[in-house]
Amino acid sequence: MFFSIVIPTYNRLPILQKCVSALELQTFDPQIVTNYEIVVVDDGSTDGTIEWLSSNTTELAHVKVYEQAHQGASAARNLGVERAQGDTIIFIDSDLVVTPTFLQSHAEALSEGQKTLGNDKLFTYGAVINTANFEDPTSEPYKIMDFSNAYFATGNVAIAKHWLLEAGLFDLGFSLYGWEDLELGVRLKNLGIKMIKCPAAAGYHWHPAFSLDRIPRMIEQEIERGKMGVVFYQKHPTLDVKMMVQMTVLHRILWNILSLGGLLNQHTLKPLMQWSIDRGNPQLAEQFARIFLNQYSVKEVHRAYQASLKSSN
Repeated sequence: MFFSIVIPTYNRLPILQKCVSALELQTFDPQIVTNYEIVVVDDGSTDGTIEWLSSNTTELAHVKVYEQAHQGASAARNLGVERAQGDTIIFIDSDLVVTPTFLQSHAEALSEGQKTLGNDKLFTYGAVINTANFEDPTSEPYKIMDFSNAYFATGNVAIAKHWLLEAGLFDLGFSLYGWEDLELGVRLKNLGIKMIKCPAAAGYHWHPAFSLDRIPRMIEQEIERGKMGVVFYQKHPTLDVKMMVQMTVLHRILWNILSLGGLLNQHTLKPLMQWSIDRGNPQLAEQFARIFLNQYSVKEVHRAYQASLKSSN
């Protein structure tokens, strides 16, 4: 297999440095992994990303850099796939740090899956472990909150390039935050592509520890996720998608109960969240925040869907 690791990036230079440096340290069986390239697509960064990549070409021997004006991760991934030389694409984000056996683990799982199925109609889904440890991200243990059963979340997946091209790549109609990768996953599933879990191909997803000043942007993202959930459902009006985007009466009732009818919000929970942060447990504070953050998404997906129905009449 010749892997092309496609990485979109936008103003994430410090963690991108760790991301690509870790990918340069891969060890693998050359009879399984014949070669690999690291396809970095810069989405209009202004933080010196291009300058750093250009000045470190000796250390970054596998890196190929492409640039585009700021258009978002979907457009960047599409460009990366189009320019990729490999027969197998791995998608990761630029804030993911991997271990030296990352490629070998994906390759072994893909090979075993192909033998079992008798074809290459599959993709591997590696573990994504969330961490706020910038100095040593790969030391983070797996946590129950890291579990995900999402189909084709592009934080860490490997798939034959030709299936992506046949499915049609990422839909640029998802102009805001959320759902573009899972929507592509629906199209791949419709082609009969199977998901194979590959926990050995672990990626450590770094993000800053939760703090109260991040809440406004997180609320914005949840509102955007709600809007894009409607786009997702309009493309694939199925019960599965409706459940994924939380566009049911059940979800409205559930999150209304959990938030006590909106009484638990960013204002009323602020003291509790700050208490958790002050005691060195920002992860718990973020779980408290999820109570009202999900409420924003659920409210917006229903509001946006009703608005779309009115505009179509």
